Amino acid sequence: MTEFSTSSSTGSGQAPALASFPSLRQRAVFVTGGGSGIGAAIVAAFAEQGARVAFVDVAQQASEALVQRLADAGHPGPWWRTCDVRNIGALQTAIADAAAELGDFAVLVNNVASDDRHTLESVTPDYYDERMAINERPAFFAIQTVVPGMRRLGGGSVINLGSTGWQSKGGAYPCYAIAKSSVNGLTRGLAKPLGVDRIRINTVSPGWVMTERQIKLWLDAEGEQEIQRNQCLPDKLQPHDIARMVLFLASDDAAMCTAQEFKVDAGWA
Repeated sequence: MTEFSTSSSTGSGQAPALASFPSLRQRAVFVTGGGSGIGAAIVAAFAEQGARVAFVDVAQQASEALVQRLADAGHPGPWWRTCDVRNIGALQTAIADAAAELGDFAVLVNNVASDDRHTLESVTPDYYDERMAINERPAFFAIQTVVPGMRRLGGGSVINLGSTGWQSKGGAYPCYAIAKSSVNGLTRGLAKPLGVDRIRINTVSPGWVMTERQIKLWLDAEGEQEIQRNQCLPDKLQPHDIARMVLFLASDDAAMCTAQEFKVDAGWA
């Protein structure tokens, strides 16, 4: 009788007996917002595949703890730097400095985001700009920065983290919805000009992922009922579920996948 693993975390932060991707070994990978939540799962997943990983995050304590966990598990410590991605110059400098140490990046994961709740009436021009500065601008300028190196390598993979929240008409964060809906436009709009250099670009759109932040701030009895009502699969989404799709798209197994959106939401949207 076949036994199926669920999305429940194991001690390593991943479900057991899953695929490895030899093409990712020693590949240089850059992740924005890689210190906690989904980003940390992505960083860990690449490290476990033997990739050379770099990431930035504003959360120093969480980032240091991640690096230590990976070291304790026997994985090479990733390059990382505290960086506020609202400062595009600082982000581009971090990417350049990391590339000088690790080599040109074959993979970029635009993960950083903030889904703080707000209403239509409460948004000021400054708040709107600040939401875009976190959730929209960094992806564009990170791509701009890594593309020359990918061209030197003869190809690469850009993975933009989108969202299914706006697609299921979530109304608690209109600015976040605007920014995340634009991710698909970024992916589609760059696929052809990047594709001539064999640079692939795709969107991964998570559903409601049970990060520590989501559980602490938003998951209550009503949220539990919403998950049961809307997901097709019964298990709660975990950060490593998103990381597995990112690994696939970064690998040579996805060599002909570009300009697409891949939803990992247990069938919600």
